Amino acid sequence: MKQLVRRIGQTVALTLPVVLVTTGTLAVTRVPWAPPTGLDQQVVAASSGDGAGIGRSNNAAGAATKASDGLTPQDSLRVALLDELRAKNPSAALDLLERSMREQPSLTPYCTSLAGELGKAAVRKYQGDVQRARSFARPVCDGSFAAGVVG
Repeated sequence: MKQLVRRIGQTVALTLPVVLVTTGTLAVTRVPWAPPTGLDQQVVAASSGDGAGIGRSNNAAGAATKASDGLTPQDSLRVALLDELRAKNPSAALDLLERSMREQPSLTPYCTSLAGELGKAAVRKYQGDVQRARSFARPVCDGSFAAGVVG
């Protein structure tokens, strides 16, 4: 009997770490901050029939990805973000900002200032209603949107 209990204990001791590591590794492959895999992009692209690109609306897609009219890429993105905020809401603009930072890492140095400008524009959109503008805040670019709302 002692030998059977010892054998079961050894089996559990050897298999449990393998199971825990495997399930933990699989769990973190699907977290929101992980970059999308090729399969995820194919599924999203296949499901969107508007041809606007992955997760983008037609009006912001071109402006956010191309520098046109002699604007720098960050200025072009700023215009697209402010247009998105005016047309929809601050949440949509923050989604576009987050997506742009993921797709164009060269723009990350401008993320904080862009998010701050979105915060100020949100307050203007809601005629100075800081509470309403703040309700859209989330941790994009270290909370700079919230800082822009109050400052």
